[in-house]
Amino acid sequence: MTGLTIVLFDDRTARGWEPFALTRPAGELLFGTLTFRARHESVFQGRCLGHLGADHLTGFAEEGAPPVLPSPPASSDSPRVYLLSRFIPDFDAALPDRISEAGPLVTGSGAAIGWYDPRGNHPPDPEFIFDLNLQGRSPVGTLPGRVIENVWDLVSLNPDQITLDILHFASLRKNDTSLPAGVFHWGDHPLLIDPEATVEPGSAFDTSAGPIWLDRGSHVRAFSRVAGPVYLGPGSTILGGPVEASTIGPVCRVRGELAESVALGYVNKQHDGHIGHAYLGRWVNLGAETTNSDLKNNYGTIRLWTPDGERDTGAIKMGSLIGDHVKTGIGLLLNTGTVIGAGSNLYGSAMPPAFVPPFSWGTGTQLTEYRLDKFLEVAKMAMSRRKVELPESARQQLETAWKKGRAMTPSPDGPEA
Repeated sequence: MTGLTIVLFDDRTARGWEPFALTRPAGELLFGTLTFRARHESVFQGRCLGHLGADHLTGFAEEGAPPVLPSPPASSDSPRVYLLSRFIPDFDAALPDRISEAGPLVTGSGAAIGWYDPRGNHPPDPEFIFDLNLQGRSPVGTLPGRVIENVWDLVSLNPDQITLDILHFASLRKNDTSLPAGVFHWGDHPLLIDPEATVEPGSAFDTSAGPIWLDRGSHVRAFSRVAGPVYLGPGSTILGGPVEASTIGPVCRVRGELAESVALGYVNKQHDGHIGHAYLGRWVNLGAETTNSDLKNNYGTIRLWTPDGERDTGAIKMGSLIGDHVKTGIGLLLNTGTVIGAGSNLYGSAMPPAFVPPFSWGTGTQLTEYRLDKFLEVAKMAMSRRKVELPESARQQLETAWKKGRAMTPSPDGPEA
């Protein structure tokens, strides 16, 4: 559809996807091989103008990502579609042709997931964006796909989505699967290696349970065992050890056990330690031997903190949800279902609580606020090490997030940051 523009919006549910919703719109979360935003752009062949989200995200800035908008963008003469950020369209989904009036879009089950505006001058009202209320209007089109309901689904459903994504993209490209001498591959699923990816002798790839894609500029060092489904994003490196059923976003460094997890981007896990069934936000740095449990001793289902209270995930395996810019010290142990708020800095031998409020500093339950000036100083330094600047708008947005996050849950007195 020529000239189509896309606007993603976070509804009430997406705005509760903590610990990530404090620092980023849901459309910039990674699921499978793509962010939600990149998936919508790919499927509908349009350009995303921005995200409609919570006020505290205004100023969000990230390379390659559109901004968070305070209101729907100015009208235009081109068609525009507003789509729920947590909607996963099928790859063959297409917007209906010859629509004359603006109106809601639904899935096959009748659930509202968007709004189509054929002339770009009649956006949905805020009530529709927040609550997906059809407002008595008849749908103007149906889109095949599914909606992700819970933040932990980004972990539990991710391996299957990796497989679907890689099989789709493998069908669209020619792939040279020739491997250097000393590299081992077995299994019937595809192994996609970008021409700009490098693999060292002594690496092993198992595609028995799912496909593997090494994207451009990625690198797999010797003595790594990669078991699909796995996506290794641009500029990312597996330094050694077993990696299985995981998504690793751009410019990450991973060593040791990583199982059924997502590393959103610029994640630093350069040392040994087990991370399983976890979601690691952007700019997370894990100290050596940082390890999370993802299975209870009694094999019971795992409960997670959410802004609406503790929830039972229904999953027997669930590790940690770790927000953007979190740092951990060496040897930190995390219990099953631990949620660590954005910007926290944790250290010591004592396990932190099941929910660590955003921008916390300390050890075990002795947590205090991480001073804003100290946090921003460390964030800027960490980003500069990867030659990424912290824009002024993003700094101000993090300051707003700090103020909002520290009001979420009071922390007990602890050591001074």
